[in-house]
Amino acid sequence: MRTGVFFCQTGDNRNLNIDAIAKYSANLPDVETVQILRLKPLPDLVFLREQIITHKLGRIVIAGDIPGYYKPVFTRAMAMAGGDTDEIHLASFQEHGAKGENAMDRAKAIVACATMGVPFPLAAIPGGNPVNHATLIIGGGIAGIQSALEIANAGKQVFLVEQTGTIGGHMAMFDKTFPTLDCAACILTPKMVSVGQHEMIRLLTRSKVVAVSGKPGSYRVKIRQSARFVDINACVACNQCAEVCPVRVKSEFDAGISLRKAIYIPFPQAVPNAYLVDEKSCSYILSEGKKCGVCVKKCPKECINLNEKDHITDIEVGNIILATGYELLDVSPIEQYGYGTFPNVLTSIEFERLTNASGTTGGRIVTKTKQFNRKLNKDEWVFSPEGVPPRSVALIHCVGSRNKKYNAYCSRVCCMYSLKFAHLIKEKVPNANVYEFYIDMRAFGKGYEEFAERIKQEGTFVVRGHSASVTMVDGQMAVRGEDIFNDRLVEFKVDIIVLAVGLIPSPGTEELSRMLGIQRDTDGWFSELDYNGSPTDTDRGGIFVAGMCQAPKDIPDTVAQASAVAAGVLGSLTSGKGIGHMSSVTLSEIEARAKTIHTI
Repeated sequence: MRTGVFFCQTGDNRNLNIDAIAKYSANLPDVETVQILRLKPLPDLVFLREQIITHKLGRIVIAGDIPGYYKPVFTRAMAMAGGDTDEIHLASFQEHGAKGENAMDRAKAIVACATMGVPFPLAAIPGGNPVNHATLIIGGGIAGIQSALEIANAGKQVFLVEQTGTIGGHMAMFDKTFPTLDCAACILTPKMVSVGQHEMIRLLTRSKVVAVSGKPGSYRVKIRQSARFVDINACVACNQCAEVCPVRVKSEFDAGISLRKAIYIPFPQAVPNAYLVDEKSCSYILSEGKKCGVCVKKCPKECINLNEKDHITDIEVGNIILATGYELLDVSPIEQYGYGTFPNVLTSIEFERLTNASGTTGGRIVTKTKQFNRKLNKDEWVFSPEGVPPRSVALIHCVGSRNKKYNAYCSRVCCMYSLKFAHLIKEKVPNANVYEFYIDMRAFGKGYEEFAERIKQEGTFVVRGHSASVTMVDGQMAVRGEDIFNDRLVEFKVDIIVLAVGLIPSPGTEELSRMLGIQRDTDGWFSELDYNGSPTDTDRGGIFVAGMCQAPKDIPDTVAQASAVAAGVLGSLTSGKGIGHMSSVTLSEIEARAKTIHTI
């Protein structure tokens, strides 16, 4: 079949030399013409029709990062030329992972398959290797927990590595989940306890993967376990050590709105349920044993060792699951909202902890009050259970998301958790006025649209339009923005402002990607093998992605993806052979297999 290959790129791909790929394509069987359009606007319809007629093309291959963008115009041109519109094939470099060290060969193979009418995944199948039945999971949030339990319940060994002192991740910080308003802890903590007690799960907290070697089915992993300074087997969480500790620092679990001691338990339901020492704030460790150490003397179980050292653990596993989660964007540089300047401008995670019954105010929604700090000899703005409830609250969407200055992508969950906040405010402070500033309401999940309508019925004033700025007017914060439905500018005086902060990959993502050879997308998230067909696999055999580390998603989608990953791992263990690295499949092997399939 006479074939024309058209290269259409919307942007530059630094890993690909389009001219070299085009030259390769010209030598493929049945290829009559190769053209590099390089145009972001759609190609001219008449020009394409003339090319099809002139070269008597029966098949068209559109090659590029997102060739589907151009397919409609090629389809119309093919129809106008009297050709078969089913013979328009896409050679998508982005979809099939043509980036990284072997990007050129991968791109050539993608084009070769398309010219033969053979789906790339059918021709690019790496060989298998015997599989070690142990699995490493990096990240102890809900994704890592779900995968660990499903694999362990099948009787297979799991190593669960978490860099903080407890598993649970961000979900442990939440009060309610949308749209059902179920208690987040009621869902999560039973799973956490099951992980801690499971005989097939070895939990390594305060740990970090520092080296990985080997091949699919047989990976050797080096893990650095930072000292906890407290024996988790002997500690009974009696709290006597924390009572006498003189050091108070901001609590990470409470997003900095409350204080904890230098020896602490992250939260009451933490797993493992034992104390640990923050070496960055402990007086004894910082002074190299010259100061304090009172917790050691007070401990009735003698389980505190402030001289404990880090140690290295070596393990061998057959599969690795990445479940490293996400972090929130630092909104300090976005000065227009006054975060860090006005005390009652909060990020979403700070407000989440304020509304939580286990938080610093017992779940009461109040404004900050000024208190004198004797140690620092100055006034501080703090949340107090005796604080004053707000009369009005503004919720601002898309802070750092859908913005080319920060993150061009949508963080997906922000609309829904902001609507959840609106409901909680109305529930706990019934007389408060609530304003939602949004650009587009992205209520995409099951029951989400109904939840959005419910919030309106509860009395929340929903304003479509981007808020422009936050200023002080007569001693009170005022939010200025646009109301595009009513074609006007608006200004509301409020007591609390909550910023729906965008999500970014967790800090260790780049380091892990280099260590494991896993590609990342343009936004920094781990890249899957095929977004549609293999959304949990990577092109490194035996390495999977689950949850937020792959892209922003809500809890139900995260749990579903984690279960899918567990099924993939168990499938490789059942068959006895895991899939090798996609990058190990050579161009000539893909060409040969594609030709075989093409002739069938």
